[in-house]
Amino acid sequence: MNSFNNSISKTTFSLTTPLYYVNGLPHIGSAYTTMIADVIARWQRLSGNEVLFVTGTDEHGQKIQGTAEDSGVAPQEHCDRIADSFSDLWAKLNIQYDRFSRTTAKNHGVIVKEFFERVYAQNDIYLDQQQGWYCVACEEFKEKRELSEDGYCPIHTNLKAEWRDEQNYFFRLSRYQSALEKLYQSNPDFIQPETRRNEVLNFVKQGLQDFSISRINVSWGFPIPNDPSHTIYVWFDALLGYITALLEENEEPTLENALKKWYPFNLHLIGKDILRFHAVYWPAMLMSANLPLPHQVFGHGFLTKDGHKMGKTLGNTLDPFILLDKYGSDAVRYYFLKEIEFGKDGDFNETRFVNILNADLANDLGNLLNRSLGMLNKYCGGILPPILGKNIPDENTVKQIANVITYRFPESYKSYKFDLVCEDALSLVRSCNKFIDDSAPWSLYKKGEQKEVEKILYILLESVRFSAFILAPIIPNISNKIYNQLGYNLDFNQKDLDLKKGTDKNHFEWGILPLNQNLPKPNPVFIKLELPNLIDKG
Repeated sequence: MNSFNNSISKTTFSLTTPLYYVNGLPHIGSAYTTMIADVIARWQRLSGNEVLFVTGTDEHGQKIQGTAEDSGVAPQEHCDRIADSFSDLWAKLNIQYDRFSRTTAKNHGVIVKEFFERVYAQNDIYLDQQQGWYCVACEEFKEKRELSEDGYCPIHTNLKAEWRDEQNYFFRLSRYQSALEKLYQSNPDFIQPETRRNEVLNFVKQGLQDFSISRINVSWGFPIPNDPSHTIYVWFDALLGYITALLEENEEPTLENALKKWYPFNLHLIGKDILRFHAVYWPAMLMSANLPLPHQVFGHGFLTKDGHKMGKTLGNTLDPFILLDKYGSDAVRYYFLKEIEFGKDGDFNETRFVNILNADLANDLGNLLNRSLGMLNKYCGGILPPILGKNIPDENTVKQIANVITYRFPESYKSYKFDLVCEDALSLVRSCNKFIDDSAPWSLYKKGEQKEVEKILYILLESVRFSAFILAPIIPNISNKIYNQLGYNLDFNQKDLDLKKGTDKNHFEWGILPLNQNLPKPNPVFIKLELPNLIDKG
């Protein structure tokens, strides 16, 4: 029976990105994971849930120690510099995280020690001889079957695995084979998407082996309790950084305090390269410590650039700082959320990036707002007519599309189908552009059919409002600009914004635009981008 028998209520949602390894500056892959997590967190907050969004950095291990030595600085100084660069990037990306967990924090060591002792008391940790192939970049022993024929790591393909023969402490992963298989069978959503789940099932089916949780001759890390000649292996330490993040400021660092509100996590969001640690090792460790398991681990795909794998050796990396400085956070967020089916691999091409942003946000969404407000000024003196959504006939095509989307887009957010969210918002916008051409409000105005003109303008402006709301977790700054031009005093970057309370609770539906407001003259919400002089290679 679990000693921490907590359960997430319907009004709370906790999620994590990986704790990013500080061996080098943040890259576009880290940015991708974090912007996805931010969109999920924003949607949950917008839906009225209390959210805790955890990100942070993993700062121990042999690689960090070696990198710091090569740079001529102390390991902590190196970690501080890289951790700051992650914080800087998240600010540029408009990431609204709640906790930034660092594994060098003092309270983290206390949590690691308590957790280690709980697992040790279960007789799940023992000392033995470790022989095998070791990838320094992964900081992990590899089974022979995982390496290429000539001994290279499948992830770090330019790095040959080293043979090692040393004493290590081990975690009895093999003891949890049956329990893990039952978990995957009874909870098929625990690992998503389906392709990742199948990878894990195939790996576990081949038989689990105990894994090393300590290293010798590595000073940068936490010593094994009662045996300081060994340092706790980076993954055993790093995974617990999620739990450390749950502590309130100045709270005594105990597992009981950490786990009392936000645990277990609803979602661990990761790249597929670290799937095994989160979907196999982590739940087994938690089972050993008699703690509840997270609800879901989602392993997304890799990013490529112009159809090719990115890498320093290939000279085709994509620097997220340069990308954001050139185009801004909303543009970057929109491209990666719309153009990549979440869970699959995706590609960045700068020409396509510019073309998509111009087509969707400038030509379609932005132009519809400008066009509609322009007609409102021309035909109605800039004041919205006294019309309600219910006054628009149900057979109106735009209203029908909006009503379908009303039910569909929340489900798309819940199932992480962000590309479909974007497509729905843009389909509504495009139906409005067609509706303008078909209804020809300028002709109706000349004929003196003012009421019909007003209905048309209401349909257009309310559809722009609704599209902006649908996209608010993805492009909050642009949505703010649209809402402000429609007479709302509302900020989608406000973390405690809860639109399911008070007078604005119907934003999730089409047909709620306020009446009789004098609206400003239109201003572009997205400036059209120039086709690129391609971004310098990172």
